[in-house]
Amino acid sequence: MLNILWTSFFLISFIAAVVQSFWFGNTGIWSEISNQLFAAATNAFQLALNLTGMLCLWLGLLKIAEKSGLTELLAKALRPLFKVIMPEVPANSPAIGSIVMNMAANILGLDNAATPMGLKAMEQLQKNNPKKDEASNAEIMFIVINASAITVLPISILMYRHLQGSANPSAVFVPILLATSCSTIAGFLAVALVQKLKIFNRTVLAYLIGLMALVGGMCAYFYHLSPEARLQYSETCGNALILFFIFLFLLVGFIKKLNLYETFIEGAKEGFQIAVQIIPYLVAMLTAIAVLRYSGVLDGVVWCFGKFFEWLGVDTGFIPALPTALMKPLSGNGARAMMLETMQNYGADSFPAFVSSVMQGSTETTLYVIALYFGAVKIAKTRHAVPCALFADFVGITAAVVFSYLFYEG
Repeated sequence: MLNILWTSFFLISFIAAVVQSFWFGNTGIWSEISNQLFAAATNAFQLALNLTGMLCLWLGLLKIAEKSGLTELLAKALRPLFKVIMPEVPANSPAIGSIVMNMAANILGLDNAATPMGLKAMEQLQKNNPKKDEASNAEIMFIVINASAITVLPISILMYRHLQGSANPSAVFVPILLATSCSTIAGFLAVALVQKLKIFNRTVLAYLIGLMALVGGMCAYFYHLSPEARLQYSETCGNALILFFIFLFLLVGFIKKLNLYETFIEGAKEGFQIAVQIIPYLVAMLTAIAVLRYSGVLDGVVWCFGKFFEWLGVDTGFIPALPTALMKPLSGNGARAMMLETMQNYGADSFPAFVSSVMQGSTETTLYVIALYFGAVKIAKTRHAVPCALFADFVGITAAVVFSYLFYEG
């Protein structure tokens, strides 16, 4: 699937460039695409280099948590659930603890911690994968949930709205939570349907109700705060939780009488190896995305959507926010740039900017996540991972538009 997408990006972009060059006389398009192609390759390496430090830090800490028994404790609490949704993963697999920690970090908006923990989980899941070049059912379930993970504290989005002069930066808080919840549920159900998992039972329902109660409780707490307090608390909670996790890992490791320094170094070395392995996959995906973006394909798609909804007689107020939606599965930086551009062109508190912010928080950078995580364990055959993840994105973006209309107060 990734091979088809990668090849399609280049072919479609080339055709779009030919049309612009010969039909519209835009001969500068070739220079623009070439420059962006080489820049994307450089940026991919720089991204992997920047990620190396985070991988070394968090995988070093995670190794301490693993050897001290913390991840096993987490795994034990959730084994009944994982026995249903990932039946082929052994009950004593350390992957369960890593998956739980990755999901917790995603829910709390701790991206810097979530990615290293997720890569560690993929490495551990791969040990139980009989076909090393093909994604297992468990890996696909994890990838899709990860690519559509619920984010309770969208700290960066609130901060960007604040910096752009929004009178109420946290107005998008509840719509984002609702939209990303729809995305995660849709992705989970899509994978469960394809894999024919028996998820409609008391075990899954109990965990689902517990998760929704936790998320709902946090949502209710933040919703009743003033906009200024909500923004401040979101940022403070995120930073405090990062330091809490680090302190907890070190404290438990010390109590268990581990050699903390040597254990950290052992895990950090694994982080460096993973960082090196993912560079070719990042270069391949980010260059294809850059070519697609700067060839004018995305602008053409937005124009077509606008005309289509005009023909249907549907309100087109959300159309200026669509570039964010189209870029989000491809590139996090690209989607962020589209969101900021929308804020600057229409105003931070305008409806297009509101929709763009909710879209930014409703889904993950799906194709980047898939390339990153599968690349880390050298998987080429992704099976149904991409269709299920993109379906979750579609549901999340649709929900973002719907909830924006319901919650926006202009």
